[in-house]
Amino acid sequence: MPTITFITPDGEKVVVENAIGTLMETATEHEVDGIEAACGGVCACATCHVKVDPAWVKKLPEMQDDEKDMLELEDDADEVRSRLSCQVEITDDLDGLIVEVHPLR
Repeated sequence: MPTITFITPDGEKVVVENAIGTLMETATEHEVDGIEAACGGVCACATCHVKVDPAWVKKLPEMQDDEKDMLELEDDADEVRSRLSCQVEITDDLDGLIVEVHPLR
């Protein structure tokens, strides 16, 4: 089972072993600070915005249009690293993934 590291807006590292579901589900289950998940994971907000460690960007599944559209509304989204954690399903291939939690406004 994959291990995922979340870096919160205040710099705390939250390491989750045996992560399952989406990044958002894992973050909320483990009370990762900064992941609000207001829409419950239906890609209708950006309160689960994360920035993926550069080494992992190309290892994630391709972003769908609805996720791209939502991130375009974010002022400081990173064109390469930003993802909505509700749209990233955790697989064994993501073991060791590191993401930075975007600070909520």
